[in-house]
Amino acid sequence: MIVALINNISSAIAVLQSAYVLSQSLKKQFGVIVSPANMDKAEVQQSLLQEILLRMNCRPDHSSVQPDALSRLNEICNSLEVSFLYIQLTNTSFSHVRNNLKACRELRIPYLFHKEVFPVINMDKVLVPVNFLIEEIEKAQFAAAFGRFCGSSVTLLQANDYGSKAATNVAKIKSVFDKFDFEYQLVKGEKDSFKIEFDALIHAEMNQYGLIIASASREYGLDDVIFGPKELHLIRKTNTPLMLINPRADLYTLCD
Repeated sequence: MIVALINNISSAIAVLQSAYVLSQSLKKQFGVIVSPANMDKAEVQQSLLQEILLRMNCRPDHSSVQPDALSRLNEICNSLEVSFLYIQLTNTSFSHVRNNLKACRELRIPYLFHKEVFPVINMDKVLVPVNFLIEEIEKAQFAAAFGRFCGSSVTLLQANDYGSKAATNVAKIKSVFDKFDFEYQLVKGEKDSFKIEFDALIHAEMNQYGLIIASASREYGLDDVIFGPKELHLIRKTNTPLMLINPRADLYTLCD
């Protein structure tokens, strides 16, 4: 199921349409969860949601109002068998984005924070920055799905490193892509593995990409706790929708 988590219905049309279009492309069920800050307005929010869905000519397979959705996000996604989560982001302040990321730390599915300024997401061009960490290979299955089922043209943006680990990851991702029939290309980035995702933000905006696929931090160090992890700053800075994937830390304990 593709689910949109909404907290402000009046500005949710683009994120609802983005989630619905993806559900149609992937032939998945479509769900909506409304998590209003004020439960006194829950009925009004639900009424507005029904009006919007009616205009979209869409009947969701699941619709619910859950005021504490963020605190139970992993539990909710598991119970609904969610395979992709859109989260409406009405506030890009440091603390708000950090709280949302904290709620997503245990997710085993891709998730995307949809800013209110974003239009309906265009899947025609997808950008995938690749650094030297082994978990980058996890992006292959998701990027391939966009190429196969959404008709996306996928670009791998390889980190500009002295070492060969980023190139090795790119080769492994390409070996997955080569099993399927879709268009992809490789571009060498200007930044190294530590900054390649920030390079991707610039590259995506200059070349009109509709989506960036990035990995979240495997673990938070002291700097991440104090100043915020890499993905927090990426979300706040990006003008292109950014899809995040949580690395499976248990798979890489002995790696690198």
